[in-house]
Amino acid sequence: MDKYSYIANAHGAYIDELYKQFKADPESVEFGWRKFFEGYEFSDTYPGENGAGATSAPASVPGAGASAGAVEKEIQVRNLIHAYRSRAHLRAKTNPVRPRKDRKARLDIQEFGLSDADLDTSFQSGTELGLGNAKLRDIINALQSIYEDSIGFEYMYIRDPEVLDWFKKKVEKDSLAFNPSIEYKKRILSKLNEAVVFENFLHTKFLGQKRFSLEGGETTIPALDAIIDKGSELGVEEVVIGMAHRGRLNVLANIMGKTYEQIFSEFEGTAVPDLTMGDGDVKYHMGYSSEVETPSGHKVNLKLAPNPSHLEAVNPVVEGFVRAKIDTMYGKDSSKILPILIHGDAAVAGQGIGYEVIQMAKLEGYSTGGTVHFVINNQVGFTTDFEDARTSIYCTDLAKVIDAPVLHVNGDDPEAVVFAVRLATEYRQKFKNDIFIDMVCYRRHGHNEADEPKFTQPQLYNLISKHQNPREIYNKTLVSRGDVDAQVAEEMDKQFRNMLQDRLDMVKQKPLPYNYQNLEKEWQELRRSTPEDFDQSPETGISIEAIEKVGKALTTLPENFKPLKQIEKLTKERQDMFFNNRSLNWASAELLAYGSILLEGKIVRMSGQDVQRGTFSHRHAVLHDANTSAAYTNLNHIAEGQQQLHIYNSLLSEYGVLGYEFGYAMANPNALVIWEAQFGDFANGAQVMIDQFISSTESKWQRMNGVVMLLPHGYEGQGPEHSNARPERFLQLAAEYNMYVTTCTTPANFFHMLRRQLATPFRKPCIHMSPKSMLRHQAVMSPIEDFTQGSFQEVIGDGFADANAVTKVLLCTGKVYYDLLEEQQKTGRTDVAIVRLEQLHPFPKVQLQAELAKYPNAQIYWVQEEPYNMGAWTYILSTMRNAVVDVVSRKSSSSPATGYNKVHQKEQRAIVEKAFSI
Repeated sequence: MDKYSYIANAHGAYIDELYKQFKADPESVEFGWRKFFEGYEFSDTYPGENGAGATSAPASVPGAGASAGAVEKEIQVRNLIHAYRSRAHLRAKTNPVRPRKDRKARLDIQEFGLSDADLDTSFQSGTELGLGNAKLRDIINALQSIYEDSIGFEYMYIRDPEVLDWFKKKVEKDSLAFNPSIEYKKRILSKLNEAVVFENFLHTKFLGQKRFSLEGGETTIPALDAIIDKGSELGVEEVVIGMAHRGRLNVLANIMGKTYEQIFSEFEGTAVPDLTMGDGDVKYHMGYSSEVETPSGHKVNLKLAPNPSHLEAVNPVVEGFVRAKIDTMYGKDSSKILPILIHGDAAVAGQGIGYEVIQMAKLEGYSTGGTVHFVINNQVGFTTDFEDARTSIYCTDLAKVIDAPVLHVNGDDPEAVVFAVRLATEYRQKFKNDIFIDMVCYRRHGHNEADEPKFTQPQLYNLISKHQNPREIYNKTLVSRGDVDAQVAEEMDKQFRNMLQDRLDMVKQKPLPYNYQNLEKEWQELRRSTPEDFDQSPETGISIEAIEKVGKALTTLPENFKPLKQIEKLTKERQDMFFNNRSLNWASAELLAYGSILLEGKIVRMSGQDVQRGTFSHRHAVLHDANTSAAYTNLNHIAEGQQQLHIYNSLLSEYGVLGYEFGYAMANPNALVIWEAQFGDFANGAQVMIDQFISSTESKWQRMNGVVMLLPHGYEGQGPEHSNARPERFLQLAAEYNMYVTTCTTPANFFHMLRRQLATPFRKPCIHMSPKSMLRHQAVMSPIEDFTQGSFQEVIGDGFADANAVTKVLLCTGKVYYDLLEEQQKTGRTDVAIVRLEQLHPFPKVQLQAELAKYPNAQIYWVQEEPYNMGAWTYILSTMRNAVVDVVSRKSSSSPATGYNKVHQKEQRAIVEKAFSI
């Protein structure tokens, strides 16, 4: 085959068509081709020998026959440029301590049909790089300077042309022109000094203590400083940072402004922790808030979120916290607040929560206007080399899911890092999208300072032990360039060491000023709970006028809205419940609770899989037009001045979404924030969030939080996956009045429970075992008057039994009550009282004693649907050891429930019969 046949056939026809388009409208063709046609017009200006032996291109293209070989070369140069943009990051000098692995970038000119003989040939494709008609060697030098230096730019997968063109310009123009002022270079050096000397000082003074040092990644400090400064120039007023423990103390000291006295006294064990909210956690886990003034003269509120050792778990918490601020404080303007997530390379690649959070980035219910992700890439996770830690080439490859650009940058080149983070901040502010900076560095010590990394990484750590720190390298660079005198750097080092010694000597350091924001002031108005607070819930009834307003909104549809037939029927049923029968079912009571809170000017936010209609099609908080699918949320049309219902069907995630809602509730004390699981045991996938944040929020983090978890629970023959929300797990975590665990059995009590979340002078998470079959049970109704008065009932007594005749009390919780009630009334057993625990924790001792006092001669049995080793039995046994005679339950089991409906019915019947016959 003739080597030029592809031009004459496929490429020639394509070029001819492009040329016709160019003639008709130059703007209609891609920028590169436009410049190509403008410069050449396919003229005969190429040297004749370049086209020797070529097959003629289409006759309609001017000069095509004489220039086919030149056209081919031009295309090859363009392909070379495209390849550099796409793959040169694989060859960039991003690794400070060892040669990069060969990733087959295939950028040699021979790969593109070019040779050394072409190096002095001029090509119009140089226009692509702003060089005009340029020699090939100059084009290659420019490409290498842009793409093979300290930053590897990964962005060509971006599918939005506007974003791609903008980013390309920043890479190919601004990166070459970046030259900070002498003052800015001094600031970079100053922040490096602070970072390096801080670590050295701690390593000297507190040898052997865990601190998870930043040594090897000290350029993180000038990087964060640059993000905050650039962000403030672009309108950022608040920055919220989430990070794990490596480098956290350095960030606290040199970014957040935590005083050295505080940090050093924690190391020396002389600190007196504030335990008014709990037991606390280790020093490298705690959060902090401050206000800084940037070099550009702007004040920025900084927050470092608390986090556990479960890496990346803090990510959704930060995002939810930021979203709450956007919704409440910043008028939906996400440009005012910036989330920064600092990752480790092994964690961001290995933890699934990273993917969950990335998938939230552009969703209506979870978007925060883009996140700056900063990876401290140590090239090793705990003891594991990166080649054993991931399959992907880069730890940041999940960025491609949302077309987020990645800048891989050498941590030993602080100016390159600063350019990268400033570009990232500008990108985030302009396009409201995520962006990643992958700072390749190293970890000078092992996982902690007492660990020996050479056990698993001898070769790498031989290199690291001889490698100078980033400050020393940058200092030498500056001196060699004549940017700053070596004595200046030495003096800065000396001054900072003296300052650190002053801090250790307890010379007082002035803390940064901090002005509390409105939401923080609202938190300050709350107080910590006392045991007496749980003896009686506050009044939470609402006026009949409020009920009717909400009822009207729930039963009114806009003009020209065509509801589905089922919704039409539902609307009529709700009309009857609110205005005729005056008795509400579960869904109506729930929506009434939300509507009443919205009328009080407080936010209600709910998310989870299919929450808008509800997993069991009971809620229907958002309706859809049968013809257009247009959405209508009734509760957003109750009255003028009300708050809005924020209800979102979530992505198919439990861990990430629950963490997000916890973060939202952590920011706003006056928002009712709810996460609902499709089925209760789906919360299994969010257990880290439950253990590390929700159950321990006061004890570990000294933070109150009012998030509500709705977990459908109950045995209806739907098998092990859909029966049990594992109440025993929550009860095992229950202590120190840390959270509510409830299992309401009436719509009114559920209504009061929801309203109680914002009615108390403190906040507690609430774990509610939600009903399934009870949603439509004929007996599960509450009269309107139960909503206009009263409060949440922790215990509900028996209204059927004869107190004087009762010899047995069946103590229970949840759905099994209705099975027992049916048997009691069917058999007329007035000698058996059924008492419901609507709240399991905090255990309602006072309320229960008052109820049981009615039956002084009765024996008490605990009845549950769950197997003996599950449910609340163990908790009840430990709480009422001397009062309860025995338990009625399913046998102990490793699985929550049978998968066979007939077996389920038999077991359920046996529980009821045994309860009355025992």
